[in-house]
Amino acid sequence: MLRKRIQLGLIHVALAMTLLPINSTLNRVMIKELAISATVVALLASLPYFFSPIQVAIGSFSDRNPIFGWRRTPYILLGLLLCVVGVLVAPQVAFLLADNFWAGIGVGALAFGAWGMGYNFASVSYFSLASEISGEKGRSRTIAIMFFMMIVSIILTSYGLSHLLESYTQAILVRAFWIVGLAALGLGLIGLIKLEPRNRTGTAPESDSYSWQEMFAALTGNSQAKTFFIYLTILLIAILGQDILLEPYGAEVFHLPVEVTTRITSIWGTFFLISLLAGGLLEGRVNKLLQARIGAWAGVAAFGLIVLSGLLTNQGIFYLGVSLLGLATGLSTVSNLSLMLDMTVAGSVGLFIGVWGMSNAISRLLGNLLSGVVRDAVTQVASATTGYIVVFVIEIILILISLYLLRRVDVSLFKQEADQHMTYVERAALANEVG
Repeated sequence: MLRKRIQLGLIHVALAMTLLPINSTLNRVMIKELAISATVVALLASLPYFFSPIQVAIGSFSDRNPIFGWRRTPYILLGLLLCVVGVLVAPQVAFLLADNFWAGIGVGALAFGAWGMGYNFASVSYFSLASEISGEKGRSRTIAIMFFMMIVSIILTSYGLSHLLESYTQAILVRAFWIVGLAALGLGLIGLIKLEPRNRTGTAPESDSYSWQEMFAALTGNSQAKTFFIYLTILLIAILGQDILLEPYGAEVFHLPVEVTTRITSIWGTFFLISLLAGGLLEGRVNKLLQARIGAWAGVAAFGLIVLSGLLTNQGIFYLGVSLLGLATGLSTVSNLSLMLDMTVAGSVGLFIGVWGMSNAISRLLGNLLSGVVRDAVTQVASATTGYIVVFVIEIILILISLYLLRRVDVSLFKQEADQHMTYVERAALANEVG
């Protein structure tokens, strides 16, 4: 079983590796070196989340339509190939956007759309496979291994990219993306080898599939579920909204070269991992709501330091803010995952987990769009630095709003409204926070 868990982790790693260069390094190059609008960059980066509703359809379709006896492997493979193709062509799309905007927009929509479709195809399929292979009692350990491998891979890929881009040119950027893309493909293929048992009978085991209408009904039917959904969405918009801006901010405010800003993700990831492990040790010893509050206040302090670093043009304060942001994100992840798992109903675990996954997708979409549009709008009337700072201040305000909503979250009241008792909850819900 350990081999299968590691293989599942490799598939998770492969998808994360294709995301990193597109969602960090290329964003910086497009905004800083190529002077492309942050709004355009945000729209392209948000395409996977525009497509996220198809995960419901993909999951249901793969349940009923195995290919050559495999219900998940063909869809994972298709998704992986689309993601790798997206990474390989993404730099060319960026260069085309700078030279011919409308042609670049058309090709960019296809390229980033391919990556987005691939991400949705692969992620829903390999998490379904992880759930099926592990069984109820093994899901927690499986997801923990996959998550740990993913964070480590982000750190290592970020360091690797920074070394590949020590002297930036367009040709070097293309080569770096090819190296990362082909490495991801290789790891993903290794992960798929003899992973899923082939079903020759054509019968499929029972699987929970829920429509978006059912998820919406679950929200509207429980006031506590609705409050938690709004809280989680606002918090994630604030925390995830910086994804496309942090590296361009370092480039424009501190004039950091590409190889240096690429390491920002590895710094964030290192402290995220430290905080994640610490949060796991505190679980059961420290109240979950208290952990969530500490994580949120740490996020406020982190964005405050990042804003201050821009006002003072101080790199040391900036890196301190990035490090604290990693700690805040890790602690928030652990505490809010625990709360999310508590906010489920026996017999409808998959339904509520789908609801919280929907919150994650909506948050990433809105966070990206907020960052890009606000940064561009403010930059038009002030400076680029002011544009970034306004975004970070808005994210501080959003975290403060989420803290107010958190005071109204009551797990026991949720259970009373649902009129059911909790059973063992699927730890596979972790997937919804990292996918």
